[in-house]
Amino acid sequence: MAIAVVAGAPTLAASPPADNLIVYDNDFFGPTSSDILPLIADPSVRLLGITVVAGDGWVNEETAFVLRFLELVRRTDIPVVRGAEMPLVNSRARTAAWERLYGPLPWKGAWNDAAPGTTNHPDDPDLIPPNPLGAPTIAATPGTAAQFMIDQVHRFPHQVTILAAGPLTDVALAIRLDPQFASLAKQLIFMGGFLDTSLQQVAGGANTFDFNIWFDPEAAHIALVAPWARITAVGTVTNDVIFTPQLAARLVAKKTPLTEAVATYTYPLPLWDQMVAAIAADPTLITKEVVATMDVDIDHGLDYGTTRVWPAETAPHLGERPVHIVVAVDEPRFVTEFVRAVQSVP
Repeated sequence: MAIAVVAGAPTLAASPPADNLIVYDNDFFGPTSSDILPLIADPSVRLLGITVVAGDGWVNEETAFVLRFLELVRRTDIPVVRGAEMPLVNSRARTAAWERLYGPLPWKGAWNDAAPGTTNHPDDPDLIPPNPLGAPTIAATPGTAAQFMIDQVHRFPHQVTILAAGPLTDVALAIRLDPQFASLAKQLIFMGGFLDTSLQQVAGGANTFDFNIWFDPEAAHIALVAPWARITAVGTVTNDVIFTPQLAARLVAKKTPLTEAVATYTYPLPLWDQMVAAIAADPTLITKEVVATMDVDIDHGLDYGTTRVWPAETAPHLGERPVHIVVAVDEPRFVTEFVRAVQSVP
């Protein structure tokens, strides 16, 4: 593709400012939420709040997971606000119809079928399965995620990073509720926008499935055409660092209740959300990116929920905006900083 290439850390963003203000929106799938640790362990980051969106699970269970995790790390001062329980248009029925036409999907998140040995409950969004780390004793902050985001960008104009590591439903609702929302934010950083994944799915399994975009394609489209000052997509690159037994051993080299919990309950999967959170805290982890226009296919056919990119010269020009697509990070430093974050938080 004839798109701009930016290589080498010195050419990218400088170290984050002393007040790196962030609202973190995610579909927290517990028991641990170790992706929060790069944010709360970095003294340059001021985490204004956490908002919860349906995706990997339902909002009530995800909220309970993150509230309990904040108790464990002694950060109950951080507001947690519930967000959207359902995508804007997509639904379990539509997903079933798509699968009948085009084949089974590897992961359907909250819509995963109930099965023995799992806690899946696709027909009961209000159910909160038992948490091996215990139930929270604190409650979520009243209000909605979208309104919380809007309030923060008005409170700190052009200073707040919206960090979205789950489906973009809450972000899209904020955009629709307040036409100034995106332009008043400092930037959007989101986990998603996987590219060139067809062959990777054959060769490398289901880890290349772009769940965050697929779960709510219409929300992703709304987010990508909004007037942000900057958009950064952290997609395919997040597959490159997997939580291995060796990494778990590095964590518990310093034994604390937190390191043992993270080592025990982190799935042996790529550190998707941990990487995007680490990049939001420290953009110098990025060593290479490309800049292209990006949008999402929202036609209800085979490619529904597929990310599209173009160089500016051949883009459809239907509102697409330039997106900084991260294609390489300093992986050893990311892992080292992640281990340090887990070991340093009480």
